[in-house]
Amino acid sequence: MTWFFLFVFGAAIGSFLNVVDLRYDGDHFVFDAKVLGGRSHCPHCKKTLHWYELIPVVSFVIQGGRCRGCKRRISFQYPVVEAISGLVFLFVPFRMAAVHGGAVNLPLAVLWIAAFETLLLISLIDLKLGIIPDELNAAVGVIGIFIGIMLAGNLGLENASLIGPYALIFGGQMNIWLARIAGALAGGAFFSALVFVTRGKGMGMGDVKLALAMGLLFGWPDIALAVAAAFMLGAIAGIALMAFRKKTMQSSLPFGPFLAMGAAVIFFFGIELVSGYFRLMGL
Repeated sequence: MTWFFLFVFGAAIGSFLNVVDLRYDGDHFVFDAKVLGGRSHCPHCKKTLHWYELIPVVSFVIQGGRCRGCKRRISFQYPVVEAISGLVFLFVPFRMAAVHGGAVNLPLAVLWIAAFETLLLISLIDLKLGIIPDELNAAVGVIGIFIGIMLAGNLGLENASLIGPYALIFGGQMNIWLARIAGALAGGAFFSALVFVTRGKGMGMGDVKLALAMGLLFGWPDIALAVAAAFMLGAIAGIALMAFRKKTMQSSLPFGPFLAMGAAVIFFFGIELVSGYFRLMGL
């Protein structure tokens, strides 16, 4: 029942993220009360929605993906984001319990959930407007600092990294704060170089700030692996879109969502991927 209620609560938060994304215009603070205020309504006929039309995922399924008033189709973004958010609330503590022998540090789990919910909102806004709000980048960085504070008692990098003792291969005996500073510098410097080389056409400053913030969140060497995973996922998506003629070689893709997915890959599968790689190499 605990897992069920975690998913339901997470789906409700996902519903709120949908509201924020769909009402955010890029000119105001993300959580501006003037922008977010007012009852939820159909984007087509503007009919005010009742509570039973706003149940995450369930209402969409029962209504067949259509507005009860005008019968026009409702975007699949609504149930997909709600489901993803619910899974974040479910699987972050589940993953932490699996890694730590059934024990879950509740404050730490809350911080990681907040980080992934923020990354989810960043992805939605970047896909819609092609921008990453500074306040959301700052939120990711602040959450990273608080996670560092929570872990500060475990001074060894192997106790803080998501890839465990394998982190020592990349960072030596680096402590938690040095790892986070190094991660922020590495992420920010790498994406700044990309912006400089491509003259802002390949990457934007929003991506630089997000990479810096994610460096604080993940630390070194986890940020390097998250960025590598993001580029691989971006390449796969780009090839697929070109194969279906949705994009061309000259087209651009928002990179924020791929950074968020790279972060999820390392959080949920990081140590398994690295250990699998070394086994494959016979090391």
